[in-house]
Amino acid sequence: MPIFQAQNGKLKKLNAIVLDKEKSLQQLVEANLKEVLDLAFLATEYTTTFGGRIDTLAVDTSGAPVIIEYKRNKNDNVINQSLSYLKWLKSQKPEFFEKLMIDKLGADAAKLIKLDWHNPPVICIAESYSKFDIDTAEVVPLRIELIRYRYYENNIFSLEPINIDESASKLISPRAETNSTDDSTEYSVDSLKSKGSSEMQELFELIRERILAIDEQIIEKATSLYIAYKLSNNFAEIYVMKSQIKIHLRPIDYIDPENYVEKIPEGYNWTMDRRVYLKSQDQLDYAIGLIEQSYKNVL
Repeated sequence: MPIFQAQNGKLKKLNAIVLDKEKSLQQLVEANLKEVLDLAFLATEYTTTFGGRIDTLAVDTSGAPVIIEYKRNKNDNVINQSLSYLKWLKSQKPEFFEKLMIDKLGADAAKLIKLDWHNPPVICIAESYSKFDIDTAEVVPLRIELIRYRYYENNIFSLEPINIDESASKLISPRAETNSTDDSTEYSVDSLKSKGSSEMQELFELIRERILAIDEQIIEKATSLYIAYKLSNNFAEIYVMKSQIKIHLRPIDYIDPENYVEKIPEGYNWTMDRRVYLKSQDQLDYAIGLIEQSYKNVL
């Protein structure tokens, strides 16, 4: 989709610029990883024991290790390469990654994040993808996220997630709550919804319907604790509880005359550090207004 710049009431189309080197893209993303993908940076060009080098290693807000690979040329088989690195990563012991988190983030931050060794995702960042790339991402039963980047004149940069048909049996990342190393654990929206009373389940379905109606590009993901709604980054994380629903939102200043939004204390190290509690359908319209403000922060 073209990007336009408004100048004195006129729209000027911005021209896309080809980055001169793949490394330029990698350095730009790594330097701004928290801002653009809500990930904590751990390592660049990480050498594996079989000789390959992972472009970027990171960890997401649920504690899952993340492999990022960058594709500069259309014919680069970046997905297969990424899956090879993922196979290597899953063959390692969690302790090595915990040490990496401690060394880079510090012991306190690493402890708060809590490593989730189940089903780490692969993120591929490229200017374009072939049908083969998308088909591969759809059928492989692993977490693969394809993101398209654009760099425009006037230093305008964008990342756009490619919607993948996840009707195939894909594993959704949980946050490990036990010492089990069984990677077959699957978390679903229905299992999380079932934690609430019938009234809370009904309220959640109304919230879910309203969120998904905001934008057809919104992605819904289940973890062991919450249901996330995201574009490039999460903008809402919903916890269904017995007698209420808790929603975490982006760290922005909200138009909130009813004072629904609470700020989570900084010691908890939450990226989504605003929260809202709902107990009845009477609060739905107001809460959706807050969620829409959070959504606009990831556009």
